[in-house]
Amino acid sequence: MAEKEGGIVKKGHEEGLKMATALLEEFGLPLGLLPLESVIEVGFVKSTGYMWILQEKKVEHNFKMISKLVSYDVDIHGYVDKKRIKKLKGVKAKEFMLWPPVNEITVDDPPTGKIHFKSLAGVTKTFPVEAFDAGQ
Repeated sequence: MAEKEGGIVKKGHEEGLKMATALLEEFGLPLGLLPLESVIEVGFVKSTGYMWILQEKKVEHNFKMISKLVSYDVDIHGYVDKKRIKKLKGVKAKEFMLWPPVNEITVDDPPTGKIHFKSLAGVTKTFPVEAFDAGQ
């Protein structure tokens, strides 16, 4: 994959998790946004902002503060930028009986304490940023 050329790659759960957390921190995104398990690889291409995460199995996480169940696929990738991830693939949030894919995540800048999740259908859901703090 051409997007992966010239990227930084970390293999294994510990190193991959550290890198994923460092990327979230660097770009001003909540540290609990990607509750990963059994990480195989995390990579990032600084010139394009392309990020990828491979994990052994799909993970479902319930963000208790907002009662939202989110599914993280074995392959998650997108383009990370300041307070934003766009063209995101591999993340779905449960809405009633459906699992629409989350295509974009944006944190308000300047900060208002809000984070926005946009689906491919154009539907945007807004939540408090602290709902995605590490350990939530």
